[in-house]
Amino acid sequence: MDRPLRLITSNPVDRLARTVEALLVVASQPLSVEELAAAADDDSERVETALGLLRERYREGRSGIVVEHVAGGWAFRAAREAAESCGRLFERPVERGLSAAALETLAVVAYLGPCTRPEIARLRGVAADSVVAGLLERGLIAEAGRGHDAGGAVRYRVTPLFERVFGLESLSALPRLDDLDGGEVDLRARLEAVAERRPA
Repeated sequence: MDRPLRLITSNPVDRLARTVEALLVVASQPLSVEELAAAADDDSERVETALGLLRERYREGRSGIVVEHVAGGWAFRAAREAAESCGRLFERPVERGLSAAALETLAVVAYLGPCTRPEIARLRGVAADSVVAGLLERGLIAEAGRGHDAGGAVRYRVTPLFERVFGLESLSALPRLDDLDGGEVDLRARLEAVAERRPA
């Protein structure tokens, strides 16, 4: 009876899966296959096999935590059925109610970024300083260099945390604007039209 257990626990891929599992637990952000392979000192293909085992072990409906590919890497998250309880235990400031202004600003930066505060303010039709500062504090956006104009204003982009909070594998997973609209509509033109209608 002991022998099958020894065979299971000594399987090299199972050992690697346990190592990958530990790496994902201690990581503060999603890890790519390459990062996992380097940390585990193993081959990328074997790490992908180990991730397959973990995805099966930690899947929706089978476990309270789930392994998912998000923000360009692999990470654990709470299963959907446990998310509400986790939210009561840990009130995460990043996920706590974002205002309409914050969501608007995130949309501008996600779809049009990197962009500057003046560009965001012009497109939204209102000052963006406090909203941008709040999103920076929450880690949802970050500085991405300076503009090429005379003032050289700071440009902003969304962060991997933004992708993780909104469950995106990458920015390419954002909904296509024409899918949301039912037609080809340029976001910049739409936002500029909204800005022109707002009173100064």
